[in-house]
Amino acid sequence: MTTAFFYGTLLHPEILKRVIGNDGSHLKICPALLSDYTRHQIKHADYPGIVPYSKSRAVFDHDLSLQERSVRGSLVTGLSTKDMRLLDVFEGNEYTREPVSVHPLGPLVNLREIPPVDMLALVPINPPPVPVPSELETPVKATAYVWSRPLDEVKPQLWTFEEFVKYNAWKWVGAGSAANADYDEVVKRREMEGIIVRGEVGTAVAA
Repeated sequence: MTTAFFYGTLLHPEILKRVIGNDGSHLKICPALLSDYTRHQIKHADYPGIVPYSKSRAVFDHDLSLQERSVRGSLVTGLSTKDMRLLDVFEGNEYTREPVSVHPLGPLVNLREIPPVDMLALVPINPPPVPVPSELETPVKATAYVWSRPLDEVKPQLWTFEEFVKYNAWKWVGAGSAANADYDEVVKRREMEGIIVRGEVGTAVAA
């Protein structure tokens, strides 16, 4: 089982469940904080990427505050090998999966126990200030998808979940997501992990 830190579109439980292809009842989740990283708006995309502040400092014309160089997200435990394979497909070649240390900001709860809520409530619009390092909980080892492409493909602008929910979540959940091509490869991979049979012209198809 894998513990992962999510900070972008996968903060939305319905998007996470769609990617892994199940109801997530085996997962536990809590809010968490990743220090000394920045979360950037990717050019021409709805989703973000995180970059170590030691690298991203170069795209800003000033030093960032503790708040700005801290990424709020969710810590998810219990992800299976199959879950992670599908997440790797979803994230594609723009990211590498890397080990990180994140600080829990609350207790872990089962994903199925989280009632349907207005998505803006998942990440507070006006969160309390980031605690100083000495006040944070003991860090937990996790894996995170870190932006691996050139920095000139990100904006010197910090991505926020509340803006994603307000302006772009409709493309990823509900009826508006039916034509979202970002899910296509994940769906194909799930289908091809069925029983593979030979078509009449020798092509493999999922049964």
